[in-house]
Amino acid sequence: MTLSQREQIVAAVTGKNQVTLEIAGARYKMTSDADEGHLRRLAQVVNERIAALGTKAARTATPAQVLAVVALGLADDLLTAEERQKRLEGATRDAVTRAISRIDRHLDRGRADGGESD
Repeated sequence: MTLSQREQIVAAVTGKNQVTLEIAGARYKMTSDADEGHLRRLAQVVNERIAALGTKAARTATPAQVLAVVALGLADDLLTAEERQKRLEGATRDAVTRAISRIDRHLDRGRADGGESD
């Protein structure tokens, strides 16, 4: 039985995918319910970040240190995106609240002028 056949059996029995990813030159065998293509894209992002550090970092730092730097960079990106999302949600909420207030004022003026509401 080949490795691929074993992986297919495990996936069929557990409902999880087995995938082997290469990250920082090392191969990692993973079992996950996540889509294989998504996992490969995540590994690609990590590898791109490692490559962006340059060859000097790869020569002078241990693989664990390189991965720690990449993890910190990704965590920083996540926090920045979450903060941006919160700001955008706040601005959207404020804009909707102002719009509703304007509509309410307009409807109240119409009622006061003897117009019909609804």
